[in-house]
Amino acid sequence: MTTMGLQLTNVSKYYGEGSTRVCALENVSITVEPGEFVAVVGPSGSGKSSFLSIAGALLKASEGEVTLNGLPLSKLSDKELSSIRLQEIGFIMQSSNLVPYLQVLDQLLVVKKMAGKISAEDKAYAVKLLEELGLGAKLKSFPEELSGGEKQRVAIARALMNHPNVILADEPTASLDTKRAHEVVSLIANQVKTRRIAAVMVTHDERMLEYCDKVYHMEDGKLQLTKQVHLAH
Repeated sequence: MTTMGLQLTNVSKYYGEGSTRVCALENVSITVEPGEFVAVVGPSGSGKSSFLSIAGALLKASEGEVTLNGLPLSKLSDKELSSIRLQEIGFIMQSSNLVPYLQVLDQLLVVKKMAGKISAEDKAYAVKLLEELGLGAKLKSFPEELSGGEKQRVAIARALMNHPNVILADEPTASLDTKRAHEVVSLIANQVKTRRIAAVMVTHDERMLEYCDKVYHMEDGKLQLTKQVHLAH
């Protein structure tokens, strides 16, 4: 049976050679199903960044396999991987990474431009997404005119623009106060459920774990399930 969503099987990542070889990830296995929101917590330097980069097809595993909707990534060329990152994966970074000189609506449309050309449907979908996320009045605003929470909401909308199967969020609340942080993470959780997206959030913020179905702890490159919430699907 083909596993949908995201699956890492016995993934290890080494940097360097011989005596200088460092193990960043050791035998990591995890399955994230569509509609499931998973958190990975752990100290700095525990391997979380390597894990996210490998899950997002930005970095190749030294051993093991990453499967996205049943497709093993190790079999793909760089060009195919690039296309997967664009079409299948939505990234939400620590800082919203918005383009300073683009208006909010164009922040989303630039994703479509990279994938080809922009259609009227794309434009309508971008507007609908932004309205859903409470940004309907901000379509023509530039990033400098937005609050931190609004910027992150634009980043979430941008991550959803290509109807991704997987969302990877790296410390999405790092620059936000508690109220905004809760708004942003509950928004991600809500989108994950409604759109049936497999989502992983790396976070230091323990307050945000209440929104997640499972919580994994990473230390010294090893991943361990620490909390599982049985949700009625």
